[in-house]
Amino acid sequence: MSADPAIVTALLAELADAPDGMSLPRLCKRLGVRMSVLLRTLAWIGEDDTGGVHGAGWVRTIEDGARTLAVLTDAGRQVLHDTDDPPLSR
Repeated sequence: MSADPAIVTALLAELADAPDGMSLPRLCKRLGVRMSVLLRTLAWIGEDDTGGVHGAGWVRTIEDGARTLAVLTDAGRQVLHDTDDPPLSR
């Protein structure tokens, strides 16, 4: 099982337009997905270990008071820059 390439591409594009990050609820609304889908996607493309598996490192989550923000990493920016294909379709 892996993340939906269309959601990954849309997520990376949204974060590219938000250099200071975007809250997870706002991302859900912008992407039209449920929080559970967003969290699963972040598990695949994030920096954190989930179940002993390290994510791709394209997105970092940070706590900002009561909010959790998703921020595009340099590696995520490079993925957007290097390819026109959805990142996980390769």
